[in-house]
Amino acid sequence: MSKVVTAPEPVDLGGPAQPLLMVRGLKKHFPLKHKGLGFLSRRGKPAVRAVDGISFDILKGETLGVVGESGCGKSTTARLLMQLTQQDAGELVFDGLGVGSAALPLRDFRRQTQMVFQDSYSSLNPRMTIEESIAFAPAVHGVPRREALQRAHGLLARVGLEPARFAGRYPHELSGGQRQRVNIARALALRPRLVILDEAVSALDKSVEAQVLNLLQELKQEFNLTYVFISHDLNVVRYISDRVLVMYLGQVVEVGPAEQVFESPLHPYTQALLRSIPSTNPLERTREAPLSGDPPNPIDPPAGCRFHPRCALAQPVCAQVPPRFAQVAHGRQVACLRHEPQSGYVAAPAQLSQEVCHA
Repeated sequence: MSKVVTAPEPVDLGGPAQPLLMVRGLKKHFPLKHKGLGFLSRRGKPAVRAVDGISFDILKGETLGVVGESGCGKSTTARLLMQLTQQDAGELVFDGLGVGSAALPLRDFRRQTQMVFQDSYSSLNPRMTIEESIAFAPAVHGVPRREALQRAHGLLARVGLEPARFAGRYPHELSGGQRQRVNIARALALRPRLVILDEAVSALDKSVEAQVLNLLQELKQEFNLTYVFISHDLNVVRYISDRVLVMYLGQVVEVGPAEQVFESPLHPYTQALLRSIPSTNPLERTREAPLSGDPPNPIDPPAGCRFHPRCALAQPVCAQVPPRFAQVAHGRQVACLRHEPQSGYVAAPAQLSQEVCHA
């Protein structure tokens, strides 16, 4: 009988200064097969430009919050980072090694990168018990079955589910919050370094959401994890994130430290998003919509800055020149002609310098 070989534990190759994951020029277009839609695109074959050439870094040990309207490309980005969807262009570099290369095959990369999905029920196999669901991935990666089950029981206890009560149950016998705890335990079963949380708490009620958020914070410290946290809830993103990445129509428009982005946003879209947060003060009612209109068609996005049709600060140059995503202050990047020297955007210099100083 051949001996089962367990994969070695991952090690930090580049030290704390090197980003855990570098994303460069990531692009994913979904082509449309209906011939009658060809008139919708100025660029040839019609396709939904879900992710259109994004670049950013995920630093070791941080929680990177990802925000944006529905349809902006957040979930597609998560699937690309996890390599559940193959990109059309661009590359991923994980701790200095190219993902999918001979140095880092997809099997080894996926062992170090796990994902927690929004729908806690459909994420679990209804025919497998809870302990089997958690132990499945370690067993596939060479961990002996007994050790895999022991690891599953230990993780169940760590996420607040007593193994004696829950290990033999099936997903339909658990509540939504309990199932999401199981999904978190399953994501940690391979001892990953990067965990992608795609709307992982949005389907939970507020009391359970707070418990799961606190659990995620504790697990991050205990297991030395790095998070990518995708959510529509800006208050939750502010609470849990170290840095925030803002997406609009398949592109990244702003990145920066969480408190700086929330206190002094640089991009007009980020400013509109933050104005849309409901206030608990009854005297601070929203009397007009912070952002008018619907997002443009992702099949044929506007020329120039993609946000200019909805931007109150747009000028004619915004419809002609696409902004560069560049650093404007330490740790802050933005794609807006207002912050780009010699872009043709006419603005009061005092206003711009004040915004950058706040950054």
